[in-house]
Amino acid sequence: MRVIGVDPGIVVTGFGIIDKKNNNIIAHSYGTVKPPKTMSLSDRLGYLYDEISSLLDKYKPNMLAVEDTFYSKNFKSAMLLGQARGSIILAGYCANVSCIEFSPKKIKKSVVGNGNASKEQVQYMVKNILHLDKLPTPLDASDALAIGLCYLNQNSI
Repeated sequence: MRVIGVDPGIVVTGFGIIDKKNNNIIAHSYGTVKPPKTMSLSDRLGYLYDEISSLLDKYKPNMLAVEDTFYSKNFKSAMLLGQARGSIILAGYCANVSCIEFSPKKIKKSVVGNGNASKEQVQYMVKNILHLDKLPTPLDASDALAIGLCYLNQNSI
C-alpha cells in the first residue's frame, strides 16, 4: 500500500509518500511544491495541479490523503486554501487515485494522541514513527507525512 499525504497551500504545499508492507511503514519521499510567487492565482492553481499530477504519475500511490480545510477567522485565506485543495483533489481524480480528507485535529490526534498538538510535536512524532534520521522539514512536509500516517492508522491496512 502506498499513500501520498498532501498538506495543501497556495504558497507552499507539502507532500509525503509512505509505503506500508506487512507491518513496516517507510517514508519513501517527502518535500514541498512552491508555485512562483509572481504567478497569478489561476496559474498557481494550474502549477499545483501539474506538480501533484506529476507526483501521482511518478509514485503511483493507492490513495491520496488531504488535510481538510480548517475554519479560521480569515475568510479570504480559507477560500484560497479551498481552491488549492480543489486543484489537488482534481489531480487525484484525473489520475484515478481515490481521495480521502482528514481534519487537522484528527491528524494530530492520530499521530500525537492530542488533537491540539503543535506542528513541532507532529514533526517529532513523524520522525519517530517513520524512524527518520532527522526531523522532516519543512513543517509542510512533516504535516503531509502525518496526513499519510493518519490514513494508515485509520484504515489498518
